[in-house]
Formats: sequence, C-alpha cells, structure tokens
Amino acid sequence: MSLIRFEPFKDLEDLFSRYSPVVGRVARLPGEGEAAQWRPAANISETDREFLIKAELPEVRKEDVKVTIEDGVITIAGERRYEKEHKDEKTHRVESFYGQFSRSFSVPDNVDVEAIRAEAKDGILKVRLPKKTPDRPKSMQVEVS
Repeated sequence: MSLIRFEPFKDLEDLFSRYSPVVGRVARLPGEGEAAQWRPAANISETDREFLIKAELPEVRKEDVKVTIEDGVITIAGERRYEKEHKDEKTHRVESFYGQFSRSFSVPDNVDVEAIRAEAKDGILKVRLPKKTPDRPKSMQVEVS
C-alpha cells in the first residue's frame, strides 16, 4: 500500500489557476514546491513617432534584464532574485514572485529596428520603438512611346 499525501487546497488552487491567473496565483519562496511563474505587467502605447512598452519590474536590476528582437518579435526576459532574509529578521508572508520571466510582443512593420532603445528607472522598463519615417513618393516622368 502506498501513501498519498493529502493536500486539501491543491484542487482548489488548480481550479482558480485555470480560470483566472490573478485569483489563482500563489506566491512561494524559492525552493518551496513548484516555482511560481510570473509575468510582469506590460502596457503598450503609441504616438505619431513611436510605440512604447512599459513593463513593471520591481526590484529587478537592469543587469538582470535582456531585451532582444528576432524575426519581428521583441522579447523582454530576465530574473527577479530572492534576497535571503537576515538573521535578525523573520519572514511572515511573501506575496511577491521571484525567478525568471519572459514577455514577447510582435513588432509592427513600420518600426525602425535599428533605433530601438530601452531604459530602466524606478522599477519600470521603458522600451521605445521609433517608427520609420515614411518614404516620400518619388516623382518621375514616364515617357510615352
């Protein structure tokens, strides 16, 4: 006979995670069972000159963030590291997510890929995707034969 560990909230947790990523999210400390996946919130806006992606990355160092573009897809990836508690400090609750993350977005055709730039400040990563200046139609005369 094998023993089965009774986890009364496991099924409920699975149910919530299927229907709502916000309700179903359960934060865990690194090393506690399965690592919780987290996806930083991102807002995308557009002006006449550029697209702007703002990703919320609290407590993520800019050295731990990587922005890449490949085949028309921009990817923001990195890691939020868990800081060990101090000897004189006892943790009662941890609701923050830690570990690796990755977000990918399609890049419109009118973006100047060579001019994309990113900056991190106050826990917000801003990725600016400037639009290409439209080519002016060339005027030419067609010879009639």
